[in-house]
Amino acid sequence: MDYHVFKAMLNRYYARYAGGDQRPVFFDINATYPSLADVTRGFPVIRQEFDQLIERGAYLPAYHEVDAGERAISAATAKNWGVFMLDILGHKLMANRALCPRTCAILDQIPNMLQAFFSVLDPGKSIPEHEGPYLGYLRYHLALRVPAERPPTLWLSGRPYVWKTGEAVLFDDSWPHSVENHSHEMRAVLIVDVLRPMPFLPSLVNSATTKLLARHTYGRKVADRARQFTPLKAA
Repeated sequence: MDYHVFKAMLNRYYARYAGGDQRPVFFDINATYPSLADVTRGFPVIRQEFDQLIERGAYLPAYHEVDAGERAISAATAKNWGVFMLDILGHKLMANRALCPRTCAILDQIPNMLQAFFSVLDPGKSIPEHEGPYLGYLRYHLALRVPAERPPTLWLSGRPYVWKTGEAVLFDDSWPHSVENHSHEMRAVLIVDVLRPMPFLPSLVNSATTKLLARHTYGRKVADRARQFTPLKAA
């Protein structure tokens, strides 16, 4: 079976339980995924380790260099959308994780985490409208660095969200979304994807699909690409 056809079938199935065209765009973190609130509370530690990465010259490959499927949105302009991968469907990037161990210790406590990485937009780097490909997850952002002047805006299904340093947001990125960025400084967030909460049977299907099928196909491919990049420029 064609992978895209299979994914479309799963999305239609999950939509029955996610709310279909009326499914929420944004979610209350404490009510939906309380363990993610611990990540938000860990902001001081996570921000400190991220700052150390940048100060030490960590290399952040463009998103499409790690995941070729993101080329259309990652390479849309000459400016960089850099990523520093930590966990991809159970594939742990040990060289990267060694540089931010306390952050990873916090992340390792999240049940049903699918992936985690630092996402960094160069000054002025916008992201064109696109949709997340799979209804089976929700996406969390913890804002680590947000320009004080002209902060970037996430447009999600026509609704704006402006990041604020130290604050977090949980949303369904299967809705059309984009980033409008006219700032003159870096924007950095920690991205964490988690399995979408659903009733038992669709959750079972979702867990099997992501932790077995996707882990050994997409996850392995992206992890192998990410491991090709030396974490520190000076190394």
